[in-house]
Amino acid sequence: MLRKKFCSIYLFRHGQTYFNRDKRFTGWKDSRLTPLGKRQAEKIARMLKGKRVDAAFQTRLSRSKDTLRPVLRFHPECKEVITDDRMIERSYGKLQGKHHSTIEKNLGKAMLHTIRRSYGTSPPGGESVKMVEKRVLAFLKDLLKKIKKEKVNVAISAHGNSMRPFRRYFEKLTIPEMMQLENPWDDYFEYKVRV
Repeated sequence: MLRKKFCSIYLFRHGQTYFNRDKRFTGWKDSRLTPLGKRQAEKIARMLKGKRVDAAFQTRLSRSKDTLRPVLRFHPECKEVITDDRMIERSYGKLQGKHHSTIEKNLGKAMLHTIRRSYGTSPPGGESVKMVEKRVLAFLKDLLKKIKKEKVNVAISAHGNSMRPFRRYFEKLTIPEMMQLENPWDDYFEYKVRV
């Protein structure tokens, strides 16, 4: 009897940034990791130390790269690091860099909640989570082809909002369930792909 072969996706969020700490909309702005964020990245690296990583994905933002870097220190077998912005954080448009409290004061608590937790609402000049999901699913389609063809385990250093569609896909979540997710800064999710 033939054994089924699986490869793994190790999905994690970047460590805490200064904008995260200060409750500011980060989006596509390049906020660096805080000292705590660097420790969180090291924790993820230690947790993945015993796994095999053949390829790794990051976005152009330093927080994604700086979280992946310590992970890869333990993985000399990883021969490919790919930058793909289809899984970059959600763009918050004109709100990027602004404090949540400022938006709450100017637009109200309900609107702040809608901007942060609505699937279909876009902030001014930014993206809805629905738009993020569309590009993440295009990335995921190509990723699954690569995994099945090359039989590789992959590490993905993602962002809080780009992780939502990944998790919805693999965990079979509804849109409301996906929108309630809180993605940790110091843990990872493993998904098995049959190859």
